[in-house]
Amino acid sequence: MTALLDSIGYANWVLHALVWLPVLGMGLVLWAEEERAKTVAFWWSLGVLVLSLGLWFAFDPASADFQMTSSAPWIESWGVSYSLGVDGISLFMVILTTLSTSLAILGSFNYIQSRERAFYALMLLLEAGVVGVFVATDVFLFYVFFELTLVPMYFIVGIWGGERRIYAAIKFFLYTAFGSLLMLVGILYLFWRAKGLLGAPTFSYEDFLLVPLSMTEQLWLFTAFALAFSVKVPVFPLHTWLPDAHVEAPTPGSVILAAVLLKMGTYGFLRFLLPFFPAASQHPTVVTTMLVLGLVGILYTAWVAAVQPDAKKLVAYTSVAHMGFVVLGIFALTVNGLQGGLIVMISHGLSTGALFLLLGMLYERRHTRKIDDFGGLARVAPWLATAFVITALASIGLPGTSGFVGEFLALLGTFETHPTIAILATLGVIFAAYYMLPMVQKVFFNQLATDENREVEDASGRELAILAPLCALMIWIGWNPTPFLERMEPSVRAVIERVESAGAQVSASAEPQTPQSLDETVEASSTPPPRRDRRRRVDSRRRRARRD
Repeated sequence: MTALLDSIGYANWVLHALVWLPVLGMGLVLWAEEERAKTVAFWWSLGVLVLSLGLWFAFDPASADFQMTSSAPWIESWGVSYSLGVDGISLFMVILTTLSTSLAILGSFNYIQSRERAFYALMLLLEAGVVGVFVATDVFLFYVFFELTLVPMYFIVGIWGGERRIYAAIKFFLYTAFGSLLMLVGILYLFWRAKGLLGAPTFSYEDFLLVPLSMTEQLWLFTAFALAFSVKVPVFPLHTWLPDAHVEAPTPGSVILAAVLLKMGTYGFLRFLLPFFPAASQHPTVVTTMLVLGLVGILYTAWVAAVQPDAKKLVAYTSVAHMGFVVLGIFALTVNGLQGGLIVMISHGLSTGALFLLLGMLYERRHTRKIDDFGGLARVAPWLATAFVITALASIGLPGTSGFVGEFLALLGTFETHPTIAILATLGVIFAAYYMLPMVQKVFFNQLATDENREVEDASGRELAILAPLCALMIWIGWNPTPFLERMEPSVRAVIERVESAGAQVSASAEPQTPQSLDETVEASSTPPPRRDRRRRVDSRRRRARRD
């Protein structure tokens, strides 16, 4: 397979195709007839999914660097470039995005009954934006894609959502837009510092890594970036927009929101927060604050989920709890912790996405989401019950499922540095069983609540085609996580090494660095190359980009 991909130059064009093919598909959907829009959208998204699977084979597991890179000047006067690349952190997020989009579109065939062309066009636009977030290696380009995802999701919730869809859409937009503006301020500050350091404007990710920052600067910038990403995760207490958005969004919107949009926040922690601000990331107050917020999110939202009468709202609150484990893993600042956080991100995308799909299938049959309205469905819909049980067990972290691998590694990594936090966080695993298993019992195995439940149809062939790959992946990762861990380990270790080395240099400095003493700082530092060499390297990269 690798030889075949090399023969067609796969690495040279695949990332561009993954970003722009959904945009092209959006145009085809808008041009198609209304009744054919969903078919065009599904087959186009399936083609994008198949194309993205080649990343698994073309990716070099031994490398921590960005791979399949390409760069071209975009706004030269600002130093903005159209730069793409993928590493062991973003690889899985790209594949998860293409898989979730394709299955969400297939799962919406019966759910979406109006304005179908507009809906499926927005779904493909959303896919393009999310993939762009995960492959952009220019910080300005990343921010453009990051903001682009707000637009289609806002309309998906606001037009095809439930009764309170306008309220949920506006709340979602305001929360995330406010956080993004704070991040923009931080990006512009880094741009100003990088321009002074290199003598030329640049938004390159690698150039931003070279900018020396004092502890004070790092703490302020860390706060700006952390607020933006924490809203997106969401981290307690910034989570209140999520249950409203999930409950009011149509089923495919909830799937994409849970499976990939929340991961943009935790991806931001790994990609930008830790490498850009290594000293602040190790500051005891910062670490303790983030770990405590993650722990509170796990425990508090578990109890809130346990008392929800609405099944969809219950699952929405579980997302905050799962993301709490990711936050613990990341800010444990260990290899096990970061790998566990990444596996939880993947597992949550699979299991929670599947739960929303299953609840959407039940809603299409019974037109209710109230847990007490169901009962005894395992007798009349055994395939739906089987898929729901597997997914619920993966969600609560049963050994042998993907949820167990991720949570175990995240807790193990946290225990290495903060054992008390890790021990308390294990209560979240128990609470997860407390809120999830009773729902499964009431919906599928109790007595029939009403006679209408006797007429519920089992999963169709289309629905089984949606659920089968998700359940298979939950079990595969649970039994054989090695291929996933091997591909992410070098990139994870690179993040940890940068945090430890660069953070130690700044922490050991007797005097904080200031913009006025920048030249002396650069000369005294052994990490960044001399200023003249950096200028030459920037010019060389730009000339190479123009030739490409």
